[in-house]
Amino acid sequence: MNKRSDKPSKKQGKPRVHKELSGFEVSIDQFGELKSNMPIEKLNDFLNENVDDKKLAEREDYEEMKKPRKKKK
Repeated sequence: MNKRSDKPSKKQGKPRVHKELSGFEVSIDQFGELKSNMPIEKLNDFLNENVDDKKLAEREDYEEMKKPRKKKK
């Protein structure tokens, strides 16, 4: 017998998210495309502000790159 069928399934609720991402939902359509209710630019801005890039951490100018830039209007 499969071990997976013996375990009770977890409750399928909404995951906890950061305040700025509340209401964010992602789904995959029948063609394999990601569909989101939030613009990609907003998601990228959030990730740039809140997540360190491990690949760039070894660079000497990484601290300068992390500093927030003034947004153009």
